[in-house]
Amino acid sequence: MNLAGLTFQPLVPLWALALLVVPLLGLAVWQAVVAGRPGPDGAPRPGAPRAAWLRRTGAVVLLGIVGLAPSVASTDRDTSVANVDMFFVVDRTGSMAAEDYGPEGGQERLDGVRADITSLTESIPGARYSIISFDSQASRQLPLTTDARAITSWADTFHREITRYSQGSLTDRPLDELRSALQGSAEQHPANVRLVFFLTDGEQTAEGEPRSFAELAPLVDGGAVLGYGTADGGRMKEYDPDVDPEDAEYIIDWSQPSQDGEPVEALSVLDEESLTTLADQLGVRYVHRQEPSETASLVAGVDPQQVAADGRRDVTAYRPVVWPFALALVALLGLEAWFWSRSASRSLVRPTTSRPSAPVRSGDVPGAREPGGPDDGDRPVSGTPTADRAEVRR
Repeated sequence: MNLAGLTFQPLVPLWALALLVVPLLGLAVWQAVVAGRPGPDGAPRPGAPRAAWLRRTGAVVLLGIVGLAPSVASTDRDTSVANVDMFFVVDRTGSMAAEDYGPEGGQERLDGVRADITSLTESIPGARYSIISFDSQASRQLPLTTDARAITSWADTFHREITRYSQGSLTDRPLDELRSALQGSAEQHPANVRLVFFLTDGEQTAEGEPRSFAELAPLVDGGAVLGYGTADGGRMKEYDPDVDPEDAEYIIDWSQPSQDGEPVEALSVLDEESLTTLADQLGVRYVHRQEPSETASLVAGVDPQQVAADGRRDVTAYRPVVWPFALALVALLGLEAWFWSRSASRSLVRPTTSRPSAPVRSGDVPGAREPGGPDDGDRPVSGTPTADRAEVRR
């Protein structure tokens, strides 16, 4: 309900408010009308005067207004939500632990993945984020959520797959999960911008030809394939959650002949050809990530006008303006209490009138003597004691 800039936001359902106010209002108005009419004999009718019922009528009206909660509406632009759905596809295979990342090339590739996920999340605040990871299998780690802290917490704490369970890597393993996530986003929020960031080294070590991601291109509005590692490759340590990382051994490539009787440590090499192909299939660009750096340029292609128009929501807040009516209601109730207490105190101190008792005459009581008779001063008026006393004298 809207009236001259005021919007009513009832505190209780309207039917409940009407059930309370309408009978009380009808009673008060009816009593106010009746109180002003003279009785059949022309005298004022007994009961409260008309002024009292007018006060009570006003109190009921104010009670109804307070229940309707008149409010002033104010509309603001909510900048905390953008119409962007960001999907992070994270490679957790053993090769992502290769130590060829960073300015000096001694960090794991996963360190770059963690840094880039955090930076990209900060680049578009208010978006909805989702994480799909893959190793021997793919799984959706986090569904679409606006909780950026959940994304960064996952990025800070996730681990690669356990080495003894590894079955090699193929870049198409997250295809089905990514398709499901993108289709769900398109159905629920068709106007949203969907960005896909594929974080991997592109290495293919499992048998088979990876499937194409080209079918997903119509559902992708932007993003990038981020490649980690170098052409020279890097060594990888085995991962076992029960073994301290410092004590872990480097993975051995048993397919290579030993050198001077020593086994050869396995190397993981960045596969840029595979990554470029993957980027072309998704319709995004490929970016080599060799060390932590800014990620704002990776989302520079997102149309800010579209995000501002569709992603920012107008949020309407209602500020109740109840206090003036509540204050007037309290004043009327206080006045009513004052008049009631005055009336009650008057009825308590008003003297009560009692009918005088008729004098008792001797003729009315059997056996009573007339005043002035013998033994009048020490004999009761009652007849029974006199008879008893006379009996004793005989």
